Amino acid sequence: MSQRDLPTESCSITDRRWIPLIRGKTARETLMDKGIWEETRQKYPFKPMAKFLQTGDVAVTNDANLAYYAVISIGTPPQFFKVIIDTGSSNLWVPSVNCSSTACQNHTRFNPAKSSTFTWANTSVFVQYGTGNFSGLLAYDNVTVGSISVSHQIFGLSQTEADFFASVVTDGIMGLAFPSISASNATPVFDNMITQGLVNQSLFSIYLSRNPTGSVLTFGGIDSSYYTGQITWIPLSAQTYWQVSMASVRVKGKVAACTGGCQAIVDSGTSLIIGPDSDINNINNLIGATTDQNGDTTVNCSNISNLPAVTFTLSGSSFTLPASAYILQISNVCFSGFSPGSPDFWILGDVFIRQFYVVFNRQNNMIGLAQAVNVSSATNASSAVNECVYTTLGFLLSVCFSLVCVYSGSPILSFLI
Repeated sequence: MSQRDLPTESCSITDRRWIPLIRGKTARETLMDKGIWEETRQKYPFKPMAKFLQTGDVAVTNDANLAYYAVISIGTPPQFFKVIIDTGSSNLWVPSVNCSSTACQNHTRFNPAKSSTFTWANTSVFVQYGTGNFSGLLAYDNVTVGSISVSHQIFGLSQTEADFFASVVTDGIMGLAFPSISASNATPVFDNMITQGLVNQSLFSIYLSRNPTGSVLTFGGIDSSYYTGQITWIPLSAQTYWQVSMASVRVKGKVAACTGGCQAIVDSGTSLIIGPDSDINNINNLIGATTDQNGDTTVNCSNISNLPAVTFTLSGSSFTLPASAYILQISNVCFSGFSPGSPDFWILGDVFIRQFYVVFNRQNNMIGLAQAVNVSSATNASSAVNECVYTTLGFLLSVCFSLVCVYSGSPILSFLI
């Protein structure tokens, strides 16, 4: 593929559709605050492969460390929901007003009777999930994401949910993987954006900040203010998940994992880097991490600056994570961002994505990676007078979530935080 065939940064307003991603409190942090984390983790053990290997219709996982979400609206007039942006699944679903599960009671629930553009799809969905299940019905309505209004979007309305979701700050999930893995052949939101001509380029980009604000999802464009250097393009090895071929994982210059090559999925809906048990154990040993009786793999917080970098080789290019990227500090404990649980392939979750500006390119079936700028640089770039940054008129009503106020109402909105 020639360089001219690849997408380039564009400052056209019609090419750009921004939506802020908010980093909220994780389920783990919430449960720790309540003093019931250990009890809950025993009842609902982490199953990172659940959404990739599950046998039901809808892909879900009980990842207690997920933190990033966006606010979208569904219906006319709009009803607002906090959803995980998940490149590892393809369906959009939110709780229904008819859901009686405990997990639905403390979340926003969609009320079909209050939307003039709502119609049922007369199709049900169901999935076994840990010690509980998820079941619901499919329907159609208008969905607004940032400044994009998608008409007649199919989505799921849960009627029962596993109790674990009661501890999660988000209401639902918006999947951004390929239609081929979508439950009940439901067309994903991004595919409808492309079909309805709502984006000029068939790609979206993600920048994740470690701060509560500053993270951005961009539909239809690439924003150079969020990365340095050039974008490296990596061809997909499958058009299901955002899956690529990985040649090796190196620590201290030597191959530590993925010997002879392996497959990896770039997944914003997984918080950690997941791999085969033996590979992950080897990496954790090399970085000096130890595992306690509860299964937590930790390092000495005072030693982070001395820990080795970990390098992933994708399509002949190296992508390196320093210890500051793969070590997660919660309270006064420093956890390894590498977790076992996958039988044969890797999941490059938020620990990996945070280090890079990631472009998910459907037009050429590639992933683009560039070194992400630091938080202060991104903030300065966003607030500067720049022809690439635009803001439409705000909404009439201000709804506050966590530390961020998201404006809502009838006009559509595009803005950066």
